[in-house]
Amino acid sequence: MTEHGGVEYALAAGNDYREHEGTYALFLRITVVGVLCVIGILLGLTLGGVLGHWLLAAAVIFCSTITAAYSLATGKNLPSIVVLVLSLLALALTA
Repeated sequence: MTEHGGVEYALAAGNDYREHEGTYALFLRITVVGVLCVIGILLGLTLGGVLGHWLLAAAVIFCSTITAAYSLATGKNLPSIVVLVLSLLALALTA
């Protein structure tokens, strides 16, 4: 029969806690930027579909996607937040 000793997770070979933390941080960054991008796209579709401003809607959708790619590449969330605020401002001014 196999021995039923305690699990030695902390001493296991290949246990790389820093890599786990890095993966979790990347997951959070992708999630935040993705949610901000989707909200920006939805605001653009609202501008176009509901209000009929399709040129402004195309600009908002384009800026949201480009900024999401930039935010993922640099690791900064601020550009996506700025585009989201500008999209909300555009929605408020055109409504």
